[in-house]
Amino acid sequence: MASIKESVEKLNNMILKGEILPAFDKFYADDVVMQDNDTPAREGKKACRAFEEAFVGNLTEFRGAEVKNVLVSEEAGIATIEWRFDYTHKEWGVRNYTQVAVQRWKDGKIVNENFLYKG
Repeated sequence: MASIKESVEKLNNMILKGEILPAFDKFYADDVVMQDNDTPAREGKKACRAFEEAFVGNLTEFRGAEVKNVLVSEEAGIATIEWRFDYTHKEWGVRNYTQVAVQRWKDGKIVNENFLYKG
């Protein structure tokens, strides 16, 4: 099994190539829980994937994404990725912000991910 660091690098590279949904299918556990800031958590791969599909489907312009920093603790099973995003979304309008994703990994898959950002 790949290390968390190796998996995070592959996941991030897929996202940067625009392969968001294939990356989700490959790296997220069936029982994953995802949450943005303090909004209600999405539970289970089906519900989380539906949210990702809606996000991708509502992008009207994608100007860029950049991985700013990555911190990984193999022992704790945690990865933290600092992203910079710039896009336009049908529902949310123009978005240009920094986001921190905190991932908890188990058996090569993300079982929990929290996204922290302003606005």
